[in-house]
Amino acid sequence: LQVVGCAADGCEALELFRATDPDVVTMDITMPHMDGIECVERIVAIKPNILILVISALEDKATAVEAMEKGANGFLNKPFSDRQLNDALEELLGNA
Repeated sequence: LQVVGCAADGCEALELFRATDPDVVTMDITMPHMDGIECVERIVAIKPNILILVISALEDKATAVEAMEKGANGFLNKPFSDRQLNDALEELLGNA
């Protein structure tokens, strides 16, 4: 995997997504201007086959379920180790 960008908020993430057309996106839930749930929904509308790993400190299962319903493919709770991130990304890519 190659990192093609990093956004500070949901609006910037959407613009960056359009400019770079990545195959995988990692997305936080809590962001200013547009939250991760809405951003996931908008990205999936642009590219339905996109792989999205939602990463959040929110341990609320309803949030994870909502992200998956909007089109995310995986969910990882903060804090996490490098190994946990690698495992989550491998699982995401393996299920594609």
